Amino acid sequence: MAKTTVSIKMDSDDKKAFEEFCDRAGLNISVAINMYVKNVLYKGKIPFEVEADPFYNPKNQRVLQESIKQLNEGKGKLHDIIEVDE
Repeated sequence: MAKTTVSIKMDSDDKKAFEEFCDRAGLNISVAINMYVKNVLYKGKIPFEVEADPFYNPKNQRVLQESIKQLNEGKGKLHDIIEVDE
């Protein structure tokens, strides 16, 4: 089977952390990515769930735009952001 090269761009911190993970697992990046590709091809799907962030759905964006409009017009209330542990 002929081999080819695939180049990807990734955050340098992510690459370093991934290399460290691969080292601990006894792999290198090439082997890990080839395992991923083989798994995708075998199962016919990405082997983990991929979801869109609901923050960006059209309905939520319309509500946010309306809220911004009201604030800019001096209407509505501005609330502090409170972080909640889940």
